[in-house]
Amino acid sequence: MTETWKEQTMDASGKYVRYTNEQVEALERVYHECPKPSSVRRHQLIKESPILANIEPKQIKVWFQNRRCREKQRKEATRLVSVNAKLTALNKLLMEENERLAKHTSQLTLENHALRQQIPNLPFPDGRHRLPSHSPLKIEGAVNGGDESSTQGGICVKLPGQAGVASTDTSCDSAVTGGLPHRVTPQHSPRDTSPAGLLATAEETLTEFLAKATGTAVDWIQLPGMKPGPDAIGIIAISHGCVGIAARACGLVALDASKVTEVLKDRPAWLQDCRRMEVLGALSTANGGTIELLYTQMYAPTTLAPARDYCTLRYTTILEDGNLVICERSLTGGQGGHTMPPVQSFVRGEMYSSGYLIRPCEGGGCIIHVVDHYDKEPWRVPEVLRPLYESPAVLAQKSTIGALRHLRRLAAEESGEGVPRNGHHPAVLRILGQRLTKGFNDAVNGFGDDGWETTVTDGLDDVSVMVNATPKSMEGQIASDKLLYSLGGGILCAKASMLLQNVPPSLLIRFLREHRSEWADYDMDDMASFRSNGNGYVPRGGGVSHVQLPLPLAQSGECGEILEVVKLEGHSSVQHMVLSRDIFLLQLCSGIDESALGACSQLIFAPVDVALADGIPLLPSGFCVSPIDTNVVDGFGLDRTLDLASTLEGGNDLRLNGDVKSNSSSGQMRSVLTIAFQFAYEVHTRETVAAMARQYVRTVVASVQRVAMALAPSRGAAPPRQAPSNPDALSLACHVLSSYRFHLGIDLVRPENGSDEALFKAFWHHTDAIVCCAWKGMPEFVFANRSGLEMFETATSSLQNLNWEKTLNENDRKLSYATFTQVLQQGYCSLPAGVRMSSTGRTVTYEQALAWKVLDDTKAVECIAFLFINWSLVT
Repeated sequence: MTETWKEQTMDASGKYVRYTNEQVEALERVYHECPKPSSVRRHQLIKESPILANIEPKQIKVWFQNRRCREKQRKEATRLVSVNAKLTALNKLLMEENERLAKHTSQLTLENHALRQQIPNLPFPDGRHRLPSHSPLKIEGAVNGGDESSTQGGICVKLPGQAGVASTDTSCDSAVTGGLPHRVTPQHSPRDTSPAGLLATAEETLTEFLAKATGTAVDWIQLPGMKPGPDAIGIIAISHGCVGIAARACGLVALDASKVTEVLKDRPAWLQDCRRMEVLGALSTANGGTIELLYTQMYAPTTLAPARDYCTLRYTTILEDGNLVICERSLTGGQGGHTMPPVQSFVRGEMYSSGYLIRPCEGGGCIIHVVDHYDKEPWRVPEVLRPLYESPAVLAQKSTIGALRHLRRLAAEESGEGVPRNGHHPAVLRILGQRLTKGFNDAVNGFGDDGWETTVTDGLDDVSVMVNATPKSMEGQIASDKLLYSLGGGILCAKASMLLQNVPPSLLIRFLREHRSEWADYDMDDMASFRSNGNGYVPRGGGVSHVQLPLPLAQSGECGEILEVVKLEGHSSVQHMVLSRDIFLLQLCSGIDESALGACSQLIFAPVDVALADGIPLLPSGFCVSPIDTNVVDGFGLDRTLDLASTLEGGNDLRLNGDVKSNSSSGQMRSVLTIAFQFAYEVHTRETVAAMARQYVRTVVASVQRVAMALAPSRGAAPPRQAPSNPDALSLACHVLSSYRFHLGIDLVRPENGSDEALFKAFWHHTDAIVCCAWKGMPEFVFANRSGLEMFETATSSLQNLNWEKTLNENDRKLSYATFTQVLQQGYCSLPAGVRMSSTGRTVTYEQALAWKVLDDTKAVECIAFLFINWSLVT
């Protein structure tokens, strides 16, 4: 009888050992159960499987080692294939982006040349209009009449008495008024609502959308904090100077085009700010496309502003090159906008041409271009909140990037990357997280068509309380909870909003999550659950205590999102008896690791039973922090207190107590915190629960205010790129520049005037990198100008965490300490050309470097400054 040999491996002695198919199958079964069996388990395996009796335990050990190695190699090969596909797609995107930018540069060059030619033809300020004798411009009509115009090639030059300078050249989208191109308000001519009229509107929307997605119809700038790479979400850009706010994203998704189309068209399923979307009508086009009339409602992010709604036309079609497009824009005037009258509690916003361009890739997956362009009517909200509605960065984080994140998450679920935890499939956990967010948004907005009604206040308007006796938004979720409605009960929500200053949203939410005892009340957590003792509230006993035990269910690294079950262990004393009062909360925490511009953070939780079922009732409460000031200043943010640590010689600790931030003109980082807590009540306890809830939210607000004051810096300062007012930052810059002049005999910079602010501005915008280092047992970075931050590919918030030695190679590491010694002895030294390493590991070359000792006003050593001349990153 002939045996079939399936594989052979080399044992520890270097001899090959052959295994039959049956032996390999037996070993594979054990491997899937336990990839790394112990010595006892291997001996037990030999006894239990007679087919393995002729194999020594050491040989079986080697087989498992080789099997683990092959598995590791297989996973690494799969990962490398995936990374290679991403890099190939990313390279394609970057090449297209470079081509687009090159075309845009050429266009701007031509426009600039045309404008320069027109400047001599423009009237003087005093009204006189003079033309050079060699000008080819032909003047028609009576020049002295003051009512005629001069024309050439479609350019109309207004003479004295006319309104201004206009352009009829249809090759340029901008008026010749000194402004930038493509920044005019989109003008849509009225169209009828017949199929032909709707098709014309759809084609116009398609053209405008493609010009934004792949063209130059909008001036795009890269969103700060988002860097391209194989693990990046995509290439993200925001608008600069256009009408309304716009954001664009481009990324690779491992889903087929039909699946992507289906997902993106179902906006409420992935966009947490979308409350509902209705298709009012639909018709098919001759080219196989679909035109739909939509009505969409969006949640308001805070209790201080009304929600938005949109009446839009959506056009889905396939282009000649096989790419698929979903484009959409608001209907106005005769285009059908009046088919949906204004809805109470909503402000009608306008969506300019937006949508998705889906490009299938060879080998699977597709490249997606996302464009969002809105006018959210910011003048309809309080002035303090208008930046929230005027920020393209906020739009990018919530909607544009949100679409790519959702698609990538679905792709991970389909590929099996999302490993189920505690028996729950990732899709189930994702839906639970979406339910938490939607329930919280419903509570914050309190729409009347959901059954919410405002209660009578107690004379103060800081906390509003609403009740819902028939919660339509929770139909089907709590029908099985007979106890809640046994006495005609309902849901009560107490909510408030507050303005925060100089507290990053992610930092505050992280603290609230990790230190629940600082603000939460255990008895109120218990009252918020669907459990009741028949009296509508739980007994309060002495010695109440609880321990917070988070049990993570799922975590998404891309958006810093964590879904977990929190167990609150508590014990109370009632009539000399110790009762166990454990509470379980399903908790969603998002945005805690988000450092990109415009990102909001939230902590939402709801009481649940021990067993998580798909249809469990959820009564979400929590916090949401939205940044208000998201201005982009020179592309970088300075958001950490500058610490100069100890001086090199004196050993005294010197700190810059003011924060330097790139935010509003007032120099403060502002955000709005929205708090909403929901409670179940019974009909006879409604007033009692309302009073308790109102007082509890006020207590939480006071606790959060204390936390915010503790987290905020002691003193704020204006951004140095606008009007630096931090005395320590100004002093450091002046000391660096004055010490350079003292040691080298020349000025490093020569500002327009000698004021401290002018010196700091010249220091900050110096083209060469200036980096300051202190000594705390070893060199440490403490501050750098903008070029220095760019050189090391970092920001001020992470500069101090950058290890000095990791920026040097082995040879330069020894020389760097000698440099410090030489500088301290003679005051300065010159360094030859060399290399450094950035925070991302990229090589940085420089032609020359200087180091000098920085002295304060008392001539004591403050730090050492380095100047890297003509540096460049090696790609």
